[in-house]
Amino acid sequence: MAGSSLLTIDGLSKTAIVEILDHAETFAEVNTRAVRKVPTLKGKVVASLFFEESTRTRLSFETAAKRLSADVLSLAVASSSVKKGESLRDTIATIDALGIDAVVMRHASSGAAVQVSRFVPHVRVVNAGDGQHQHPTQGLLDAFTVRRVLAERHATTGRESGAELFSGLRVLIVGDVRHSRVARSDAQCYAALGATVRVCAPGTLLPDDLSGWPVEVSHDFEGSLAWADVVGLLRLQRERGTGAFVPTLREFTATHGLTWERATALSPTTLIMHPGPMNRGVEIDSRVTSLPNVLIERQVASGVPVRMSVLYLALAGTREDATDE
Repeated sequence: MAGSSLLTIDGLSKTAIVEILDHAETFAEVNTRAVRKVPTLKGKVVASLFFEESTRTRLSFETAAKRLSADVLSLAVASSSVKKGESLRDTIATIDALGIDAVVMRHASSGAAVQVSRFVPHVRVVNAGDGQHQHPTQGLLDAFTVRRVLAERHATTGRESGAELFSGLRVLIVGDVRHSRVARSDAQCYAALGATVRVCAPGTLLPDDLSGWPVEVSHDFEGSLAWADVVGLLRLQRERGTGAFVPTLREFTATHGLTWERATALSPTTLIMHPGPMNRGVEIDSRVTSLPNVLIERQVASGVPVRMSVLYLALAGTREDATDE
């Protein structure tokens, strides 16, 4: 994706995904230094536009940009002209007039990032989540997290930490697939790297049309848990109307929640993930989060190097440049 926007995982080749993950490994090392900053994007300006509330993603992107020495413009939507009725096109035009090189944007409308990329084709646009469509950097950081764990496990065998680690990997995505942009990005990323992806959810929480999704569908949650090497849990998105799709939260937990009993019955090598924020006691039991095979904190930590990689590739240059610096 060097020199281009990142709007979706769909269409990214295996080679492009591995390139992003490999650069992220370089930047992960930067984050362990006493001075966690490199001059790679010095003089570049990155605008952070979050039209939906966020904690992890916004802070992660802004931290990534600052560690690359970019200047960050952060739009406070709650106090901006957007609240006065300003259109997305006019907001972007205003920001562009300040002289920006990249826009990191989250928006409630699917396709908003693509629209912005058309408004300002000379600016690199990074999609930080658009409606129920895509969240590409979440898919990348989840794959990065899994790859690092698998590489650690295989270190003694001499296997490399490349995409071959995903060959034959079985990934289960469970929960509110209907409303989840993470589900689509995760599925496409894992599948592109060679994993087999399965989704499992109550019928009401599955999309009406899964054509084009590189997944198989299962309605056997217990069997799917036993099948999976990686279990990716999804948050019930009540702000997007999930409550109308399940009879009760208690019933969802009983049929598709990762309870303590289900989690402790899994193989200790089965990886458990959640993009956050969690509904504790609904899709995951609070006690489960303390198990050693739960990667939630590692996912959060992976966000900065992966987003550094994405911003670097969009704005800077080659892998050699990053390594030299």
